[in-house]
Amino acid sequence: MTPGNNGASTPEDDDPFGYLYADGQANGAQPPSGGYGYPNSVNRVRAVGTRSYGQQQPQAGAGQTAAYGQVSHSQQQGGHGRPNAHYAAPETLPGGGAATAPQHQVPGGGGGRGGRGPNTKGLLIGAVAVVAAVVIGIGVAMLGGDKDDNKSEDQAAGSGGQKQSQSTEPSPSASKSAASQADLPKVDAKAMRLGAGLTTASDFKGAKADGGVYVTGFNQVGSKVTWSVDGIKKAGDYRLYARYSIPGVDANATLLVNGKANTQPMGLKNFIGSPKGDWEKGWQTSWAPVTLTKGTNTIELACNEGNQCDAVFDQFYIARS
Repeated sequence: MTPGNNGASTPEDDDPFGYLYADGQANGAQPPSGGYGYPNSVNRVRAVGTRSYGQQQPQAGAGQTAAYGQVSHSQQQGGHGRPNAHYAAPETLPGGGAATAPQHQVPGGGGGRGGRGPNTKGLLIGAVAVVAAVVIGIGVAMLGGDKDDNKSEDQAAGSGGQKQSQSTEPSPSASKSAASQADLPKVDAKAMRLGAGLTTASDFKGAKADGGVYVTGFNQVGSKVTWSVDGIKKAGDYRLYARYSIPGVDANATLLVNGKANTQPMGLKNFIGSPKGDWEKGWQTSWAPVTLTKGTNTIELACNEGNQCDAVFDQFYIARS
């Protein structure tokens, strides 16, 4: 196909560079002399929407794009150091700025911006209250322990006498007994008057009498231990304490004061629960009420018919009732 047989020439078919080719020159193509600086060039019709120089052209609307070769006014204005209309910061758009993460509020007003801090004053008061409660509890426990210790000691020392006298009075504590003994009589095994068949011994340990001596042989009917009590300054009711040992089996004896027997025997029970047959672990104390006169009194422990007398003695002493 040649340009010459293609019908009438139209502007679209004009080749501004046809003069460069042999067939173009044969068809009369000439170098350009106008238009884009070339002679005889043809100004082609532009696409609709392209701007004309010297006139303000509308910018492409939403969903439209500028035609090829079109430069918007905002694009022309953009340059180094100037804002570009094609970019807008999110915060400048209608409806708000950049999304921000929600701030979580900490219960009690702490942690959030503008919120209240932790209630340190309340925490401090609570801590002080806890410490105070602990201290009070310890104090109560210690006081209760002291009372229980005293009660246990009194029960061990005086349960026999309480049953004999049917008295509800509490037994004196060890400290009270020690204070009462400052001016009241006390006797060891060696100073007791022993009846027929009785003697002193120190075969097993545990006796508090001088030399670890105790009275033995009391486990037969007719045996008697006598103590002459001197130095009673005032007549009245007292307690006779007897320290004894048993082989883990309860015992008792008849108590006589100035020749008169008490209505109930003196209990020599196994209050501490010592093992049967173990004399060394059987040492304990019992008491019974006695009524003494001023001056000298005679106290006897006797093994009579009906008594269980398998026991040894190392000390007697008087205490205020």
